[in-house]
Amino acid sequence: MPTRILPAVGDADAVRSITTLLSQLPDAEPVAPVVDSTQLVDTLARLAAESVDELPEVVVVHERIGPVPALELIREVALRFPAVGVILVSTDASPGLFSAAMDSGARGLVALPLSYEELASRVQAVAQWSVGVRRHLGRGADVLPGVGGRVVTVSGAKGGVGTTLTAVHLALAAQASGRGTALVDMDLQAGDIASYLDVQFRRSVVDLATISDISPRVLADAVFRHDTGVALLLAPGEGERGEEVTDRAARQLISALRSRYEVVVIDCGAQLGGPGAAAVEMADTALLVTTPDVVAVRGAKRMVRMWDRLQIRKAEETTVVVNRHTRGTEIQPPLIQKITGTAIAATAIPANFKELQAAVDAGRIHALDNRSTVKQALWTLAGELGLVKAAEGTHRAGRLRGGDRGSASLRRRRGGGG
Repeated sequence: MPTRILPAVGDADAVRSITTLLSQLPDAEPVAPVVDSTQLVDTLARLAAESVDELPEVVVVHERIGPVPALELIREVALRFPAVGVILVSTDASPGLFSAAMDSGARGLVALPLSYEELASRVQAVAQWSVGVRRHLGRGADVLPGVGGRVVTVSGAKGGVGTTLTAVHLALAAQASGRGTALVDMDLQAGDIASYLDVQFRRSVVDLATISDISPRVLADAVFRHDTGVALLLAPGEGERGEEVTDRAARQLISALRSRYEVVVIDCGAQLGGPGAAAVEMADTALLVTTPDVVAVRGAKRMVRMWDRLQIRKAEETTVVVNRHTRGTEIQPPLIQKITGTAIAATAIPANFKELQAAVDAGRIHALDNRSTVKQALWTLAGELGLVKAAEGTHRAGRLRGGDRGSASLRRRRGGGG
């Protein structure tokens, strides 16, 4: 069986030389190369969704791949796709880099300029390792290849459009359906999740910023378990400390959360910084919240274009959520979709601040009445995004509706008898 090899190389000259040499290896089947970290992760995720057998046995990562640094990219691939063996090619073949590459999850390091013998030996060893891992996974029942938890980012087109409210209720809906859920406040200078949920906790995202290996024990010490069951990782109380969180630290944190929780919802706020950009790039689903007014929609378009220019997220991979929607407004969701070039959530959140005001002022947004049209829409949105266990939710809803019908019937009989 030929060994499928996926080169991840950003430099055009390096692509040609690496692809040519790979094609000369015995029993090798190089596939079309990817040119950046985003394309690599997207390609592997698409193949993994079909079957673990569709994944290439070997991925060759060039040291100058971008925009994510090579070692961080290797760490993410190793975590999400453990059946894929990764080889780093680099001009630096020092013991220090070799150790760092192994710690990140690489299965080998090959020095540049490439040697046919060294590359052939390393590819053969990594391919054998990958086949062994897949054979082991094949014995298990329904083992998913490195998918991990679902990461959803919620960003705002501008301040005040309802970003935090949306993030909080998506997390509450996922947790209520039985999924282990973490809610992260990545709006590091102006995060309000603690205020919305009336939480006071001394630890924050900053406490994990300098830790290179975030173990489950360390993560558990940093999160706050809310009464609803949602695990909270809050923004620092002193906004200036947000600068201590680098994009690298954010990537490590998200990877650790993804491996521990089924759903990870991240409030990125309306300002784009390094940590927020890293979160949006790593997300399985990136939401952009806007209101149906000219200023907010322009902000949404500006944000989408900036994400595209910085190679963070493509417009078609972003989903816009319309908040404070009314039928009478001139700007409707189809027009917003046309302006931004994004996907648009089928569920729009209605405008009804009166339902929210008391809960927001009391810091108990989680206690919002179930009859609230805003809450119903937000939880419907969670179902649309696949964050809740739909079958279970439908079963519960059926039982509730059945109970309501039974009670109503009993009341009618009692009324008639009276």
